[in-house]
Amino acid sequence: MHQFLDATYLKSSAQAGITEAENLEIVKSLTNEAIANNYKLLMIRAKYIPKVKQLLRIANAPTLIGTVIGFHEGTSTVAKKLTEAETAIHLGADELDFVLNYNAFKEGNFQLIDQEIIACTKYCLEKQKVIKWIIETAALTNEEIVVISQRIREIVLKHFTIASAKNVFVKSSTGFYKTANHIPNGATLENMRLIIAHAKPLKVKAAGGVKTLEMAKKMIALGVDRIGTSSAKEIVKNEINSNKIDQY
Repeated sequence: MHQFLDATYLKSSAQAGITEAENLEIVKSLTNEAIANNYKLLMIRAKYIPKVKQLLRIANAPTLIGTVIGFHEGTSTVAKKLTEAETAIHLGADELDFVLNYNAFKEGNFQLIDQEIIACTKYCLEKQKVIKWIIETAALTNEEIVVISQRIREIVLKHFTIASAKNVFVKSSTGFYKTANHIPNGATLENMRLIIAHAKPLKVKAAGGVKTLEMAKKMIALGVDRIGTSSAKEIVKNEINSNKIDQY
């Protein structure tokens, strides 16, 4: 299970209501947790990458480092996203999760969307980095989820090699989108089925609301390749306990 998990902490100190020093301590604690549990990746804000990279190097840990680009609204220009990506890679990021300009997509500005997908995917693949496209499912209808998943797939397969496509994901959510009446806002089973059906052979990441071992197992059974979660420790702990029970 642990190799499916992108352990995630993306709050700024202001969003968390704490000091910058306290926020850094949370990031360091998550890093130690990742080392202990051999998570696939840590998803953090770019400015924390050097410290996290140092801690992983000292521990000789294989855990990768990911960060977000255009977070969390996705409305920044293509040029700004590329600049963010360049900075993140310079700091040591292995994987970059771009928030697609889903508002432009909803408005029918497909030219901008296509330009963004091509330019940013090209940049990351040339730098030999994994890129994930966050489509923000809570902001989309089921039909829109299908259309944008297909569009990303078709653009990637048209402009890049099949071999390169293994480094491109479609991802469900930032986890920061606010829905009315607290309706689930990310990786629902329905949303993930739609993405998997229309994005493959690109990889798929479920993020936003996967908090239990049971849900993580369901996501993996659907065909999800990676799970972004702030509950990685609880998921792994419950898996270990479940395995112990099965042995009796």
